[in-house]
Amino acid sequence: MILSAVIGAVAGLAAVALKESVHYIQHVLLRGGHAGAESILVYFYPLIGIMITVVITRYYWKDKLGHGITDILYAISQKSSIIVRGKMYTRMLTSAITVGFGGSVGLEAPIVVTGTAIGSNVGRLMHLDYKNRTLLIGCGAAGAIAGIFNSPVTGVIFSSEVILAGLGFATFIPLLIASVCGSLVALALLGDDVLFSFVLKDPFIASETPYFILLGIVCGLISVYFTRLTYYVEHRITKIKNYAFRGLVGGLLLAIIIFFFPPIYGEGYDSIKLLLNANESEMVFQSFFSLNYGNPLVFIFFMVGVIFFKPIASSLTIESGGSGGIFAPSLFLGGVVGFVFAFAFNHISPTNISLSNFALVGMCGVMSGVLHAPLTAIFLIAEITGGYTLFVPLMLVSAIAFSTISYFEKYSIYTKRLIERGDYIPHDKDKQLLSGIKVRKLIEKDLITVKPYQKLSDLVNVVRKSKRNIFPVVDDRGKLVGIITLDDIRDIMFDESAREDIVISSIMSDPPAFVSSRDSMQSVMNTFEISGAWNLPVIDDGKYLGFVSKSRIFNTYRTKLKKDRVE
Repeated sequence: MILSAVIGAVAGLAAVALKESVHYIQHVLLRGGHAGAESILVYFYPLIGIMITVVITRYYWKDKLGHGITDILYAISQKSSIIVRGKMYTRMLTSAITVGFGGSVGLEAPIVVTGTAIGSNVGRLMHLDYKNRTLLIGCGAAGAIAGIFNSPVTGVIFSSEVILAGLGFATFIPLLIASVCGSLVALALLGDDVLFSFVLKDPFIASETPYFILLGIVCGLISVYFTRLTYYVEHRITKIKNYAFRGLVGGLLLAIIIFFFPPIYGEGYDSIKLLLNANESEMVFQSFFSLNYGNPLVFIFFMVGVIFFKPIASSLTIESGGSGGIFAPSLFLGGVVGFVFAFAFNHISPTNISLSNFALVGMCGVMSGVLHAPLTAIFLIAEITGGYTLFVPLMLVSAIAFSTISYFEKYSIYTKRLIERGDYIPHDKDKQLLSGIKVRKLIEKDLITVKPYQKLSDLVNVVRKSKRNIFPVVDDRGKLVGIITLDDIRDIMFDESAREDIVISSIMSDPPAFVSSRDSMQSVMNTFEISGAWNLPVIDDGKYLGFVSKSRIFNTYRTKLKKDRVE
């Protein structure tokens, strides 16, 4: 509990430092103005930020950024909850540069990576086991989210729903402590100057429920679009293998998008505040559409363009070498979707539904769908609005959006990559434990090999020395050509007259199957089940490495189960 408090406070401090650093960079670059208000150079700031980040990460730190939350889940699943020390500061620096220079991503994922790295390394410093290291990772995430949003409940929910999915209720107390400490640090240093907040102006009206149901479906479909387009852009941009050239291409494309749609510049929270405060005209002031703002159709067309290009801009920022997350882009996209939804209905029908309420609920819907975290989305919007006035529509839209995207995308944008590679199996403890066992660490190399051209007498001498009853037959090139078991030669090994006449190649048999050291443990267990064998040879690129046995796998599984058990 003491460690959870310390980690939560440090994560909250890191959140404050990151936010203030970004605001300072933005103030210096824009001289306090909005994107596009100073000069044409503004549109190229994101390119400059991306290129600086590429140089630092790829050519100095030799690091790969990618999606931060995905990396955390991979570390928990495959790296025994060990996160390298450098993550405690590298993501803060690179995301401050990327977002400060206008990259179209958010600060939440980088600060969560920072908080979880702090938790992991404090756990290692204190020589804690895997279970408690993982819990401290969750504490770091909770403190970071609580600190950056001043939302302690959201910090706890996010950590338990996204980072520590599947852990028991007992983890809540340390998470609560860490989240409260992170929030207190942010309040003490920043007061009410949090990343994003809004005071509700309009009440929830029950008669608007059908509109919220429809909004939930729209948010779910937008979440599908966001997720799939993100993967598509990532696939296309990563085909450019030269990191510097990839950063240049991505930055230039981002500059073009921002030139036509200035609200896409940066995190987008300033634009959302304009929408919530009925100052939407300022969003199009610097665009080609500003001259025709009086036409509602032109405004709707412009905002639809923002919705279409925001996922592209976010993915370009990350995959071309920038540092950031999709937490803020999903909130921004949801806010715009909700606002346009209400704006359109108010202009095509006699309704007068609240623009700000639908923008806020839209933020919840898209975030719920993209992150597959409905509870996090609900409590975040509830906390940043300072109350639970919208709790009913938040629950409704979040549930519908989550159900809608789940029909098309079973897994979240964070876990989909890992699940496709077999590196993460959510909500299945047995498979999670198996996925953490690596074949290469279980290879048994104490089996004495024989050559196919040797005689039975040579094998008998090997039997005298060996403590195993399997003898791999390996040729001079290191290729496994067969196996011999003790049962195969039991009846003839004592026939002295036959020892010199029988050649190994004539009595060996083919192995029932073989595995590779690169196979997942789930695949290996399937091979054991199909073959009915108790021992299988491990072969990589045609070369014999050793054997892997069921008994050793079961012993390793049992050890991990004891170590990993949640009390």
